[in-house]
Amino acid sequence: MAWFRRRREPGRTADRQADRAGLEHLAEFVRSRRGVEGFIEPRTTVTETTLLLVAHDGEWTRRRVGSEEAARKFAHQLSMPIYDIKLMGYPQRMRDYNERQKRRPS
Repeated sequence: MAWFRRRREPGRTADRQADRAGLEHLAEFVRSRRGVEGFIEPRTTVTETTLLLVAHDGEWTRRRVGSEEAARKFAHQLSMPIYDIKLMGYPQRMRDYNERQKRRPS
């Protein structure tokens, strides 16, 4: 029985779509940090396509984008290198940054 299941529109995921505020957040991240590279994360059953930005020190942020093409166009406008996460994997500096954050005293 599926009494409590919500109906979804075909082709829609459970998560929110990309929005203007998300793109502005990404642009501000690029403007305020050095050595930022972009990584396109593919659409899943839970989220839409996302763009992961990683700075030179491993600090990172992620937001939804409309499509892989939109992510590439965004990166091109900001003269930022962009890679496919499926081909490149997550950068080691991002993992190192996450580890440093875990060990940091609260």
